[in-house]
Amino acid sequence: MNKEILINQVVEHLELGGFNISARCNIRPRSFDIAARLEDLLLLIKILSNIDGLKEETAREMICLSKYLEGVPLVVGEKTRDHSLESTVVYYRYGIPSINIETLYDYFIEDLPPLVYAAPGGLYVSIDGSILRDMRLRSNQSIGALAAELGVSRRTISKYEEEGMDMSVDIVTQLEELFNHALAQPIDFINVEKGKKKMKMPSTQSEPGTSIKSILSGLGLDVIPVSQAPFSAVSFEHTQDNNNESLSTILTGFSNYSSAMVKRAKLMSSISDVAKTYSMFIVNGPCKSDCVDNTVLIEKNEIEAMDDFMDLVTLIFEKIKKN
Repeated sequence: MNKEILINQVVEHLELGGFNISARCNIRPRSFDIAARLEDLLLLIKILSNIDGLKEETAREMICLSKYLEGVPLVVGEKTRDHSLESTVVYYRYGIPSINIETLYDYFIEDLPPLVYAAPGGLYVSIDGSILRDMRLRSNQSIGALAAELGVSRRTISKYEEEGMDMSVDIVTQLEELFNHALAQPIDFINVEKGKKKMKMPSTQSEPGTSIKSILSGLGLDVIPVSQAPFSAVSFEHTQDNNNESLSTILTGFSNYSSAMVKRAKLMSSISDVAKTYSMFIVNGPCKSDCVDNTVLIEKNEIEAMDDFMDLVTLIFEKIKKN
């Protein structure tokens, strides 16, 4: 399937599910293609024909951005290696859940979560060990008898029951047929657990992001530079203002004023609307306007004249009110 078709299908399914969706990120490189929100759930979605094309640095940035934007990273693709992604199966790449378009539809439209996840060695299912034990006891089977029936060791059965060790699809199918009872537990891949591992923050940081950190650090903001997004950094401040004029998270860019900057500012505005953040572009030189859509434009020398974060807050709200 053509990637453009796949992207359009993802957007159509999410819209059918009631999601608010950002404009597509059409810059390179890009850590995610679209942001989508449904109530409190924010998704940062990367769309790939082959999920093996996800690079570790891109995955790190997706995870980093998801952390600071309070969202969830997700990959939607068609195949891995030389075969298609199976429906109702969750794959993981660098700890990020990866699914096909059918699984996306089932989860968000039909409310049918997948039951299987892929891991080295094959396909696996999570179970509740106590349920398996109850079914075995009700059928008057010993651990040894059940182990012989399945062709596994007694120790394996004990691990299934006592530790909830995950099973291969073949084993769980045999058990469900034997006891005529469902064992597989749904996978809520939005709460990423399977395949999750600790990852270091991206080591490659954009030059604009580093400049933003230098400019804003004196105002008491924490700045996380990024290298594969329409914005160059995520800036945030934790202190809440008594007048509710506090900004928790700001998507932040930095460059000279240009047509390319305006294009990025428009995209940042769309993403910030979905992510429920503020959006700001620091302009190295004169600005021709106060805002591009909902992205506030502030000249670098204006920020350099500020004393603290509240000066920035005041200017941002003044420009938003003018817009």
